[in-house]
Amino acid sequence: MADSTNGGTFIEKNGTAVALLLGLIIIAGAIYFGNPSAPKTGDEAGAPAAAVDIKDVKTEGTPFIGDEDAPVTVAVWFDYQCSFCKRFESTTLKDLKAEFVDSGKVKIVYKDFQFLGQASLDTAIYSHAVWEAAPDKWGTWFDAVMTGEGENTLSRAALDATAAGLGIDTARVATLITEKGGEYTTIISASRDEGATFGINGTPGSIIGTSLVAGAQPYTVVKPLVEAEL
Repeated sequence: MADSTNGGTFIEKNGTAVALLLGLIIIAGAIYFGNPSAPKTGDEAGAPAAAVDIKDVKTEGTPFIGDEDAPVTVAVWFDYQCSFCKRFESTTLKDLKAEFVDSGKVKIVYKDFQFLGQASLDTAIYSHAVWEAAPDKWGTWFDAVMTGEGENTLSRAALDATAAGLGIDTARVATLITEKGGEYTTIISASRDEGATFGINGTPGSIIGTSLVAGAQPYTVVKPLVEAEL
């Protein structure tokens, strides 16, 4: 006993405490990585847990770019503060737009999965107001917001400046936010819940046909799925 108290190793003297700490770390890790309510961002986001079909995705009233009657629809769940979403938008989706959206073959529907903080939710509410006030300018506004740099790109002042620069009536947007902010919030929440039913548990997550694309996959992954639908 004396050796353990006076001359034992750190493990011998603190074995119980160390074991307890390791156990707590293992449990915490299991809870985070195994819990669908702990959303992720990046290439691992959106591991499929159920069969998907773009025909089951609700698109009415949801912002989109492209021809409304395009033969192929791609649905993308995203967060405004997700760096992987920004990368996906500036690479894969940029190429998709150039090859298929601009030619009228594909439309991209943007579904809310806002979970990275109040700025994401506030921007999503603003987005829905822009969509209602000036749907023809929403896509350009969205591109500007997603490619913006700096800490305050999602501030109300920055969002107003971006909208005003595109000729969007910011007074109308402000009125819509005041009058319909609660309705927009409900739509945003429902969009995230819908994504979860398809097995999407983070951002970005996309559905093309009957395929779920998890994370910010390269264009070489997305293009064949779109071509198969065409």
